[in-house]
Amino acid sequence: MSKEKDMQATNPNFPQQAAPWYKHRWPWFLMIGPVAVMIATGVSAWLGAQQPDAMVVADYYKQGKAINQDLRRDRVATELLLSFEASHDAQAGRLNGRLASGGQPVVAPFHIRLAHPTLPERDLALEALPDAQGRFSATLPILEATHWQVVVEGAARDWRLARSWSPAKQALLIIEADASPDAR
Repeated sequence: MSKEKDMQATNPNFPQQAAPWYKHRWPWFLMIGPVAVMIATGVSAWLGAQQPDAMVVADYYKQGKAINQDLRRDRVATELLLSFEASHDAQAGRLNGRLASGGQPVVAPFHIRLAHPTLPERDLALEALPDAQGRFSATLPILEATHWQVVVEGAARDWRLARSWSPAKQALLIIEADASPDAR
């Protein structure tokens, strides 16, 4: 037997006794990729189940009709030559601004909606009560540094001004109705 062992040790063509696969590092290294994909799939499935997609609309036909009505309200704002200016005072927690129609102050109450881009539960609705010069001040908590959709509309929802706004990038929010009613 010792002659056989000597032969095994000296002959390179004779198969050597290999260690089991789990004692080598290459199989473990090759398994890292598939295991990482399985973990990522599990996390993605869990996130998808926990937070439903708020961007999907159940009744798209009704939404389409609402868009046409919003365009009508945009045209009314254009006819009234509405302009809105506002700035957010984060320290005081206030949104201060002015609404004018053709350069004249608007003193009627109006609504301001700030829509979060992805989370509807973070949307904000403000009631603005302007003074005789059209200036208003409304309580507004600290705004998340994101791209808000701002909609300013009359109390009777007869006109609308809309624009996106990033308070961190733009200190002053200015929304003006189109210059001519034919522009829309």
